Amino acid sequence: AGRSAMKHLAVYMLLKLGGNESPTAEDVTKALEAVGIEADSETLSMMMTELEGKSVEDLMTLGRAKLAKFGSGGGGGGGGGAAAGGGEAGEAAAEEK
Repeated sequence: AGRSAMKHLAVYMLLKLGGNESPTAEDVTKALEAVGIEADSETLSMMMTELEGKSVEDLMTLGRAKLAKFGSGGGGGGGGGAAAGGGEAGEAAAEEK
């Protein structure tokens, strides 16, 4: 149910960001069906109740607070930046020899 709920929420947020100030359960269902996903009416009903009256900004703030519980973790680095300059650095070093 977790993945299903995330899909429902993602569609809801996209509808809001796309200009629909208050998407309905029917709007979310239609959008999901447009991409071949069957809406889960129970999940959708619970989600719509929880989201009622909240702005995108409110939802993002709540989401950040929930993500903060997981910590920032480590993991993937941003290595490889030194090679971004192309071949110029290597050419300059070869010319100095």
